[in-house]
Parts: sequence; structure tokens; C-alpha cells
Amino acid sequence: MTKKVEVKAKGHFADRLIAAIKAKKNPVCVGLDPRLKSIPEFIQKRHIAQYGETLAAAANAILEFNKGIIDAVCDLVPIVKPQIAFYEQYGFSGFWAFEETCKYAQQKGLLVIADAKRNDIGSTAEGYANAFLGEVELFNGKIPSIDVDAITVNPYLGYDGIKPFADVCRKYGKGMFVLLKTSNPSSGDLQDQVLDEKMTNYELMAHLIESWSADDVGESGYGFMGAVVGATYPAQAAVIRKLLPTAIFLVPGYGAQGGGAKDVMPCFNKDSLGAIVNSSRGITFAYQAEKYAGVYQPEAYAEAARAATLEMIEDLKGVA
Repeated sequence: MTKKVEVKAKGHFADRLIAAIKAKKNPVCVGLDPRLKSIPEFIQKRHIAQYGETLAAAANAILEFNKGIIDAVCDLVPIVKPQIAFYEQYGFSGFWAFEETCKYAQQKGLLVIADAKRNDIGSTAEGYANAFLGEVELFNGKIPSIDVDAITVNPYLGYDGIKPFADVCRKYGKGMFVLLKTSNPSSGDLQDQVLDEKMTNYELMAHLIESWSADDVGESGYGFMGAVVGATYPAQAAVIRKLLPTAIFLVPGYGAQGGGAKDVMPCFNKDSLGAIVNSSRGITFAYQAEKYAGVYQPEAYAEAARAATLEMIEDLKGVA
């Protein structure tokens, strides 16, 4: 008989995240988006020798690389964000590497956002929510499955696609980040469209997020339902910040996508809180950056990632 595992709520997600930001004294989120060809050759060769040129070799190389990055930054930053597509492309083995990466990061004291952008309705959305944030049905009880701290969610099926995630977040002390004004160049094709009410689509979405999460604010003054707001659109971020004063923003677009410290400034509240700023390849593959040429060899990729993280923290001082 399967032993039932009792899972208790871990406390309000926003409170845990704000506490971690204060403890680490910065809002940096490290994106764990592994690209196999950019993983140092010495790691690739080690796993090819064991598994051959297989999906399993790729997954194990990714996991070893990620552990090196996590070890290098875990004392510096509050949170990491693995983007699931970089793992799912390697099938079962890749998803195993994703889960193991999440577990390892949590063991090192980091909060973890699954950047999965899930969206559906009814029992299907419940399945996603339970898998990533809550508990799943097993033969004689329920147990946690992937069990990350937060997930990214696409809201364009309306509240039917949000409620199942919100319910699980409330029950288990987890968080969610709703796509709002994304950092990609064509986001305005839909998000910036002006509606009959003379507001943009992203402004309408901000109002909806506010209505969905108004009663879910923790002791920190922030809610578990955050929003994805790109660093590449600071003017729009300023508008959204006023509409969502209690939402934590997940801010992509810093660094490699062109956003800088001044661009992320509108994402923060006057208390210098309210946002986490993500950098992925600018940190994880810093050893390949031109400015580090001749400074860090591939074997020192983790040291390069740590140096890039410290530079980002310094860059954001005075902004957050």
C-alpha cells in the first residue's frame, strides 16, 4: 500500500519570496535555460563516454552543468527559473533533468519558478496545477509530484484557465506569474491593441489580474499571483505598476534581450520591492562572453556565472 505523504502549505509564496529577496539583498532571478552546444565540451564528453550520443547523455550533461551554476549562485540570489522547453526537447530524459534541477536548487535553499507557461481549463488545468504545485492522485492517497514554488501561466483562456492554478496556490502556499506584457518584439501585435474602452489589451489584462488576486495579499503586502512584465517595455511597465501595486513582477528581457537597469526601474514599487529580474544566458553562459575572453576557461564556467551574477547585482543597486 502506498504511504500517504502529508503536505502542508509552505506559507504565503509572496512572503517567502520577499523574505528571500531581503535576505539576499537583491531581486536577481537566474534563468536555467541550458543549450547543449554551449555546455562546456569536457562535460559533454564525460556523459557521451558513459551513455553514447543519446538523449540520456544530453540530459545528464545538462544536469551536471546546472548543478555547477546553482552551486555558484545559491548564496547570492533568491530564486531560479528553469525554462521547461530546453528540457522537454530531450524527452523523458530531459524532463528528468528538469525535475532534478528543480530539486537540487530547492535543496540549496533557492525558490524555483517553472517557466512552463501552462494554460487550459477544467480538469486539464487542474492536472497541470497539481503536477507542478500541489499533489497528484496516487493509488491510495496523494503525493507531491514536481513540486516547484511557482509557475508561469498563459491567461488567454480567461479565468477558467486561472482558477485551478489559483486554488492550488492558495492551498499549498505556491505562486504563479501570469503573462501580461512580454518582452518579445511582436508582443504588441496583441497586447498593445486598443480596445473599445480606450485601454490596451495589456491594461485590461492587468485589471483582470487585480480582480483575480485582490483577496490574496500576504503579510509582505504582495500577492501570490504575479505578472510577467518585460524589461524591454519600461513605459508600459510604469503603467502596469500603477494598476497592480500588490503584484510581484517577473521581469524577463534584461541583458541579452537588451533591457538594462534603467529599463527595469518602473517594475519596482517605492519600497524597492515588487519585482524579480531574470537573466538567463547572460549568467549561465557568461564564460563565452566577449568581455570574459581569456579570463575564464570552460572548466571555470561556474566561476564566470558567479562573476556575471555579482555584476548584475551591482548594476541593479539603486534600482531595487
